[in-house]
Amino acid sequence: MRWLAGMIFLICAACSMPPENGSIQDSRNGISDKEILIGSSLALGGHAGYLGTQMIQGAMSYLSHINRQGGVHGRNIRLILMDDGYNPSQCLYNTQQLILEKKVFALFCYVGTPTTVRIIPLINEAAIPLVGMFTGAQRLRQPGNPYLINIRASYYQETQAAVDLIVKQKGLTRVAVFYQYDEYGFDGLKGTEIALKQHDLVPVAKGSYVRGTLDVENGLEHIIRSDAQAVVMIGTYDSCAKFIQLARQRNFNPLFHNVSFVGSEELARRLGPDGEGVVVTQVVPPPSSNSAREDLPGVKEYVRLLNRYYPDSRPNFVGLEGYINAKILVEGLERAGRHLTRQSFLKAIKSVNDFDLGIQNRLSFGPKDNQGLDQVYYTIIRNGQLVLFP
Repeated sequence: MRWLAGMIFLICAACSMPPENGSIQDSRNGISDKEILIGSSLALGGHAGYLGTQMIQGAMSYLSHINRQGGVHGRNIRLILMDDGYNPSQCLYNTQQLILEKKVFALFCYVGTPTTVRIIPLINEAAIPLVGMFTGAQRLRQPGNPYLINIRASYYQETQAAVDLIVKQKGLTRVAVFYQYDEYGFDGLKGTEIALKQHDLVPVAKGSYVRGTLDVENGLEHIIRSDAQAVVMIGTYDSCAKFIQLARQRNFNPLFHNVSFVGSEELARRLGPDGEGVVVTQVVPPPSSNSAREDLPGVKEYVRLLNRYYPDSRPNFVGLEGYINAKILVEGLERAGRHLTRQSFLKAIKSVNDFDLGIQNRLSFGPKDNQGLDQVYYTIIRNGQLVLFP
């Protein structure tokens, strides 16, 4: 974890009430002649630590590249990181500190639904932008919120793609859902139910586990008894890996599908041979050499910059998403101009339309559209690697 040295700020000041909404001074917070302060609270350790570290490495690869070129309108971007351990209460505390004590200009690259949903009232009160969340939760998209800048496709879109694969392409009708018992899991469960309803189907079983635990046995037992042909999984890599491994041990081998938040490379690593045939939907194209998309210019740039700034790290889906988030952050800052305010930044972000990220999936926002990308990709684990299909 030496790469984090100098970036994590330990903050011990007491919490206080947020500033008044939309004041002129607040809109200029975090901006000096030479620097723009951006804050992020995310998991850097614990059972979701892989997601946070890879997200930030991808983002910092691009931000370091921009700073090396002179920054944005003569200002370097400095990212202040705080570890929330994927804990909503800690995320709320961290965000208060970033806004009130560190006085950051904007928030960036938050990881997880329960953590991000928890801070929505604080974001609204402070009128501060949050750009590029690693979550597809519907509550961050509907109703529209001018301060929330979603870049990735939603969980509803991922679960729709999962059901299309399972029911329409594979012809399977007995579908179960295994989910984390919190806002994240509920969102994925609801999305799956909506997609199944289009085929006059409902889940044949539902199994859950408590966030931060590996207590998957009861959920697995319930799903095995249902004789499910496919299981849509909305969880993190550690819990989902244990679920699949225990299922294999009991000769229960349905089609296993995971949404992108699972952390697919870490899931494949933990599963080993048990991962063969497991499907994961993704919201960015594959960044690895086993993919037909490896020649995409945006992917090639991500890999090149990651190798420059984090030579010990391997390209992965989470990191590529962080890199894309950073590109949109920088694009908004560029368009907002030298006289930067939060309001001008948000207006600039909304002006981004048909933007070429170099991934054959162009990004667009709009007055009533706070999500930039909609593409969902299918990948499958083959010989320990994630391969794009069909």
